Amino acid sequence: MNTLRFCTAPLLALLILVPGLPATAADDARISDLSYVDRQYMAGQRQLIGDLASLELGRGFNGDPANDLEILQLLLDRRVVRPDQTGALQAMGIILGDLLAADLDMQWVVYEDQVGRSRALRYRQSDEYLFPVTMISRRREVGNQTPVADIYQKARASITPMLSPRPYQ
Repeated sequence: MNTLRFCTAPLLALLILVPGLPATAADDARISDLSYVDRQYMAGQRQLIGDLASLELGRGFNGDPANDLEILQLLLDRRVVRPDQTGALQAMGIILGDLLAADLDMQWVVYEDQVGRSRALRYRQSDEYLFPVTMISRRREVGNQTPVADIYQKARASITPMLSPRPYQ
């Protein structure tokens, strides 16, 4: 058991250090649609962080990046969500992921590999993935104060080169 943990430590460290970069699926990664339980869990997380924002800030998420990123940042700045509240930080990551999915034509999927099972965003049918659930939590848990808007822009920039050009651009 310790050997397995030792072997996966470098991979985990890479994911922790660079959580905003896309991952390319390894040969042994399995990709599947979200299960009913995944969808229910994510809906509950959205509700949890939405209720918190409404109660503490008097504002709600609406899918507009300017609004939603500001609310996420306010939750952190006002210490409504603290670095030790991993569940709430990851709920914030789901909101961040929803914004990225809508903006970049990505879909939520389940990504399973030797490290474990994660909810990820997949760009179309490519092997390019983002892991937004932990983009905020991994940083905050180690004292990194990167603004949420910067996390969003960095993740967006990592996928943008793959986007199909839109007509008249």
